[in-house]
Formats: sequence, C-alpha cells, structure tokens
Amino acid sequence: MKNLPSLLFGLLSCVFVFSSAADAQSYRVLLSNDDGIESPQLAALKQALESLPGVEVLVSAPHENQSGAGQATGPDRLIVDRVYRDGSLFGYAVHGEPAEAVRFATVMLAGDEGFDLVVSGINQGANVGNVSHHSGTVGAAFEGHYQGIPSIAISQEARGADTERSARFAAVLVQRYQREGAPPGMILSVNIPAGELKGVRVRPMGDAYLKTVDYEIREESENTTTYQRRRIRQRGTDPSSDTFSYQEGYIVLTPLKFDWTDHEAIGEVTAWGLRLVD
Repeated sequence: MKNLPSLLFGLLSCVFVFSSAADAQSYRVLLSNDDGIESPQLAALKQALESLPGVEVLVSAPHENQSGAGQATGPDRLIVDRVYRDGSLFGYAVHGEPAEAVRFATVMLAGDEGFDLVVSGINQGANVGNVSHHSGTVGAAFEGHYQGIPSIAISQEARGADTERSARFAAVLVQRYQREGAPPGMILSVNIPAGELKGVRVRPMGDAYLKTVDYEIREESENTTTYQRRRIRQRGTDPSSDTFSYQEGYIVLTPLKFDWTDHEAIGEVTAWGLRLVD
C-alpha cells in the first residue's frame, strides 16, 4: 500500500482536471433585445437561462427601446454603461441599436471563450411574417449569426402574454442547443401568443399582420408637419404561414437564413444580357 498516497494524489488530480474542464466548457449565452436593458422580459429570460446547469449568461442590450431598428447600425462613436442590480453586474447598456449591442459584445466582451449562442428577447410584440424584416429583436439575432454565432430570437404577444412561460420555453430551446448543438446556418425566430396555447408549429414567414393605414397630422408649422402613424392589425390569410398559426394560438418556430438571394432568379437576370454603358 506504499503507493496509496501517490494513487490518491493522482485521483484528486484527475478530479481537479475534470472539474476545471467542466468549468471551461460552460455554455456561454449572449443575451440581448430591442426593448432596452430595463425590460422586465429581458430580466425574466436572464433568470431562466442562468438557472440552467452549465449555462453562463452575459447581457449586452440597448440602453433604451430600439424597436423597429432591424439590423441597423449607428455612428462609430459608442457609449456603453455598466448596469448593476443588487450590487452585482447585470449587463452592459449600449447607446445604440440591438445589432450594435451584439456586435460590441462579440468584439469586446467575448474573451477567449467566445459565445456559444446569442438569444434576443423576450420582445414585447410578435415578429411573425413580414414584420420580421423591421424587428430589432430579429436584427440582433441576425447580427449574432453574422458574427458566426448561432442565434435565437424570442418574441411574445404585446398584451396578456405569460412572460415566465415564454422564458421557460426559451430555456428548453437553449438546453436543446446546449445538448445537441446548433443547426448550422440557421437563425431561429420564436413567437409565443397570449392565452391558452394549442401547441407548437414550425412555419415559414408569411402574411403581414400589421398594416400602416394613415399618418395623422399632430402639429404644423410653416415648413414642418408632425405626423402620427396609425397601424391596424389584420388576420393572416395563408394557412401555411407563421402569422396564421400564431393567430390561431400556436407557438411558432420559423427557421430563417441570412442569405436573402433569390437564387431561382439568378438565371433570369443573367439572361437579360446587360452590358456596360459608355
């Protein structure tokens, strides 16, 4: 038994190495949104994700509401505030658009480990159908994908939605990504309605449930007029679309791609035979 001390030392060393490896392999999630860092829905999602074993969450979000910003970006000069709650760092408030908040985090906050996943949300308001093109929530997820990181956008009904339920569903998705790996080349957009849920469906983008119908005059001066945009909600008409299923009471998952190219039209446009004009 004279080798027992050496054996115990070896076992303890193995345990230490294993623990260190487990710590090094923590699943790092960058959390952002477009409603701003003060959003209660962002805080609820952060809490839900931090409760998952092996998941580390870092928040980088706009300092104020940036809804409708898409994947826009601002000037090169950037102000960033550290936000503390209960004596601990909650996250970073970026004075810019959602995409800028994600970009800043991937460049300045990722460290040597980088991020395994970007989660954007929980947005107050659905981002189904053509509305997705304007969404800062989806735009932040697209920026994550642009930076080479798998990304998920989470949105819920603006009124009456159960945020805790939405956060739990998002946590299930993150666990799946953590366990199975992320689908390559895909941004996942998730929309959760209010009320009793009928189930989960995977559907393509389709329909536009928000329509601008008027710009009402609010103020007028000699050369300037101030308008208030008026929008209405309309029902989806395509049963195969995400909008239709969302309005029927289903959680809808829509896989999106970064490449907007209409590949089927390349041959047609090539056949135009356009030439340089002298």
